Amino acid sequence: MKAVTFGEIMLRLKTPEYLRIVQAQNFEASYGGAEANVAAGLAMLKEEAALVTKLPDNPVGQAALNELRRYGTDTTHILSGGKRLGIYYFEKGNNIRPTNVVYDRADSAFACSKPDEYDWDQILEDTDIFFFSGVTPAVSESVKETVLDALRCCKRKGIEVVCDLNYRAKMWDKNTAQCVMRELMPYVTLCIANDEDFEASLGIHAFDGEMSRGIEQIDTYREGMQEITRQFPNCKAVASVLRSMHTVEDGDWMAIYLIGDQFYETPVHHVHSLEAVGAGDAFAAALIHMLKKKENPQYTIDFSIAASVLKLMIQHDFNIVTEEDIIRVMKSNDINLQR
Repeated sequence: MKAVTFGEIMLRLKTPEYLRIVQAQNFEASYGGAEANVAAGLAMLKEEAALVTKLPDNPVGQAALNELRRYGTDTTHILSGGKRLGIYYFEKGNNIRPTNVVYDRADSAFACSKPDEYDWDQILEDTDIFFFSGVTPAVSESVKETVLDALRCCKRKGIEVVCDLNYRAKMWDKNTAQCVMRELMPYVTLCIANDEDFEASLGIHAFDGEMSRGIEQIDTYREGMQEITRQFPNCKAVASVLRSMHTVEDGDWMAIYLIGDQFYETPVHHVHSLEAVGAGDAFAAALIHMLKKKENPQYTIDFSIAASVLKLMIQHDFNIVTEEDIIRVMKSNDINLQR
C-alpha cells in the first residue's frame, strides 16, 4: 500500500550564503515544495510514495521530475503540460534577520490544472494514506476543487487523510484560509498544526505569535489541539511542533501528539540550524512512516521530531536521511537533548 501526496513542486532559487535577493547576481537551483518534500522523505524511509502534480513539458519540468525520481518517489501519476514551473526565491536569514521567501508561481502548470485532469479513483488505487498541506488549496481555485475531489474519493475508499495546515500568509489571507480549510477538514483524520496554523487556518487560538516562547505555551497548544478534535470529530489525532526561537538559527524544538484524550510529548532538542526549509515536511513524512508501521504513539512522535530537527542540518528541501539516521538522533545523549 502506498502513500499519495498532492501538491506543487517548484524551482528553488537560493542566494549565495547570506546575500539578500536584491544583492544576488547568481542563484543556486534546486527543487522542492511541501508535498514533494513529504513524498521524497517517505521514499528515503523506504516507503512507496507517489507525488501527484502537473509539470510543464520542458527541460525545467524534466529536471524537477528527475529530482523526484533520484530519491525514489513514484512519479507515475504526474501530469505533463502547461506553460511553466512555479518558482520560489530563497534568502537565508541570520541572527535577528529573518529568512525570506518570494513566490513566483502564478499561472504555473500546476496552478492552471483542472479537476477533470485527475482520475482519483485510479490514482488512489492501493493507497492507504493521502497527504496534502494548506499550501495546495491556496494555489488556485481550480486546485482547491481538485483537493476536494481527492478527499471525496478518499472518503469513498476509506483512505486515511493527513493534512498539515501549513498556513502561508503570502498566498492567502486568514479569512479565505479559514473558509477553505474548514470545508476540507471534515475529511481529515490526522491534522498537523504548528504555530500560527491553528488560528490562521481554523480560527482556533493556541499560539500568541511570540516565537521566542512557543514551548512555554504548551498548555494553550493542548487546548487548541483538543478544540480541533471537538470541532472536527472525524479528526482522530493532532500533532504539533513547538518552537522557542532565540535567533533565526538557534532554538528549542519539541512536539506533542494527541490521540483520543491522551497527549504524548517529546524531549526538547536544542538546535543550531543550517537551514529551516522543509523541517515541517520532514516531520509529516516521519509521522506518516510511523503510522504505516503502526508504531506506538510515544515512539511515533519521538521519531517524527527527531526527523524534523535532523532536516535542520540538511540543505535544500528534501530530508535526505535514512531511518537509521533518525534513530541515532533519538538515542543521542548529546548536550543538544533535554530529557
